Amino acid sequence: MSARRLRIRAYLLMLAVVAVWGATFVVVKDALADASPLAFNLTRMTLAFLVLAAVYHRHWHRVGRRELAAGAGIGFFLAMGYQFQTAGLARTTPSKSALITGMVVVLVPLFSVVPSLRPAGSRPPRWNAFAGAVLAFVGILLLTVPAARGAGLAFDFSSVNLGDLLSFGCAIGFAWHCLALGHLSPHFDFQQLALLQIGFCALFMAISMPLLEHPHLHLTPRLAAALLVAALLATAAAFSIQSWVQSVLPATHTALLLTMEPVFAVLTSILFYGERLTGRAAAGAALVFGGIALTEFVSSAPPSGAHEASSSA
Repeated sequence: MSARRLRIRAYLLMLAVVAVWGATFVVVKDALADASPLAFNLTRMTLAFLVLAAVYHRHWHRVGRRELAAGAGIGFFLAMGYQFQTAGLARTTPSKSALITGMVVVLVPLFSVVPSLRPAGSRPPRWNAFAGAVLAFVGILLLTVPAARGAGLAFDFSSVNLGDLLSFGCAIGFAWHCLALGHLSPHFDFQQLALLQIGFCALFMAISMPLLEHPHLHLTPRLAAALLVAALLATAAAFSIQSWVQSVLPATHTALLLTMEPVFAVLTSILFYGERLTGRAAAGAALVFGGIALTEFVSSAPPSGAHEASSSA
C-alpha cells in the first residue's frame, strides 16, 4: 500500500474513533439510569482490559518494572479523567460534558509552559494557546454559569452545576494523561502501553469506587449495549487504533482530528437526546470551538520541516 493511501486510511480510522467517542457521551448518559457512574466505569475498563489482554497476550512476557511503572503513571491520569467525566456526565448534559472535556486541547499547551512537563522535542506554547484558553474559558462560563437576573451577560456563580465542575476536573485529568503519554510513548511498545494503562486504570477505579460512591449495577439491555460500545469500541479498539494511527500520522494531525469529538457529541445529543442549546449556551459553545481551533489551527511561527513531538489524548 502506498504511503498516501496509508495516511488516508489512518485519517479515516481516527475520525471514526473520534465519532465513536463523541457519540458515547449520549450512550453513557442513558446507561447511567441503570448504574452508578463509577461502577459503570470499572465494568467498562475491566471488560476492555480482558479484551486487550487476550489480543496482546504475546506481549506479556516482555513486561518488566519499567513498563509497569509507565503503565501505572498513565493509567492513574486516565482513571482520573474517566472518573470525573462519568460522575460529571450523570449531573449535566452530554453536549456540555463533551465541550468542557474538549478543553483538554487547550489545557495541554498551557501546562506545557513548564519546561519539565513538555514532551521531548515539543515547542513551548505560543500566543495563540493563551488566546485560545481565554476564549474557551469565557465559552465555558457562558455554557455552565447562568446569567444574573437583569444583568445581561453577567454571571450568577451561586448556581454553578456540580456536573460542570466535575467535567472540568476530567479535562485536567486527560490533559495530564496527554502529557504523560507524550513523555513515555516513544520509549515503549504501543501494545504494552495500551494494555497496561487500561489495566492500571481499572485497578485505580476499583480502589477509588468504594470511597466515592455506593455502587450499584442493574443489568438491562440498555446498560449491556452501552458497556459493549464503551468497552469494546470506545476503549479497547479505539486505543489500539489511535496507537497505530500515531505511528503513521504526526501527533499534531491526530490532535486536530480530536477537536472534532465535541462536534460529534453535540450533534448526537441534539439528534438522539433531544437537547436544545439556548442562545447563550450556543454562544458559549461557539467560543469553546473557537478557542480550540485557535489553539490547534493557528501558528504564530513558520512551520518547521520536521514533525514536532507533541502528545494527544
